[in-house]
Amino acid sequence: MEAQLQKVVYTIQPYPELLSMLTYHMGWQGEGAGPEAQGKRIRPILVLLSAAAVGGNWRAALPAAASVELLHNFSLIHDDIQDQSEVRRGRPTVWKKWGVAQAINAGDLMFTLAQQAILELGTSANPGVGLEGARILNHTCVALTEGQYLDMANEQARSLPLSDYWPMVGGKTAALLSACAELGGLAAGGSETQRMALRTFGWSLGLAFQVLDDWLGIWGNADKIGKSTSSDLVTGKKTLPVVYALAQGGAFARRWLSGPVSAEEVGEVAAMLAAEGAEAYTLAEAERLTRQSREALDSLEGEAEACAALRELADGLLQRQA
Repeated sequence: MEAQLQKVVYTIQPYPELLSMLTYHMGWQGEGAGPEAQGKRIRPILVLLSAAAVGGNWRAALPAAASVELLHNFSLIHDDIQDQSEVRRGRPTVWKKWGVAQAINAGDLMFTLAQQAILELGTSANPGVGLEGARILNHTCVALTEGQYLDMANEQARSLPLSDYWPMVGGKTAALLSACAELGGLAAGGSETQRMALRTFGWSLGLAFQVLDDWLGIWGNADKIGKSTSSDLVTGKKTLPVVYALAQGGAFARRWLSGPVSAEEVGEVAAMLAAEGAEAYTLAEAERLTRQSREALDSLEGEAEACAALRELADGLLQRQA
């Protein structure tokens, strides 16, 4: 998979510094380069396993696998700018090293390379698949942008209706995982029914992943999950437990609406959330979405070994340590 990604990225050889921005962000070069800086590559793995699950040639899906990973990394470069995040995977972010203007340009280039990569499905599969793959990818780009818009638009608001939470996380998290699974099925010649099952599998998996991440951000074990469990409440993040409890209009809502939560109050505020049913609701939603994801995969009736590998991948994402 790395070879396929590098094949796409290294097409920009005439401009060494521009190339360096991309290879640095991808974790291939610079101080601290290596597997930890590269990330888990979950999205391209999902593409390739989905291709194998419909019984087709997974190699035909390599252009799609490269495309979704480049699209994901484009979004990370821009997210880091928008969130003013100085560290990504243990290293300074692209904008921190090269400045905001050049980082925006590097992100734009990563986006363009993703578009070029998906069109290679026309060669690895057939021209019709290439065009349909490009349609799916661009539909996903719209959803990603909408999700990011909603996330940023809601940052300053102290409250968020529960009905607005799902479109936000659907665009930011579920849309791309759904596209990954469907693109794999498309590239490998899966039927429309199989593609729909994979699309639903990826969508539900993405939502379940985000809901569990919201739970971990408040009640998880910080040492095991690798991040603070106080930051979500202190920064005022509109996670599912918070949005649910706000809708109840109880003690938590009154405290939340009165002003920012301090680090010293986190334990007390988390207890309020649990007492008002927010923890139980969040875990129930995670279970519901996990069940939907598994049911969609079970309906695929695909190649047994590849389907088992998809289940293992999904379980790994959804069974993170608390």
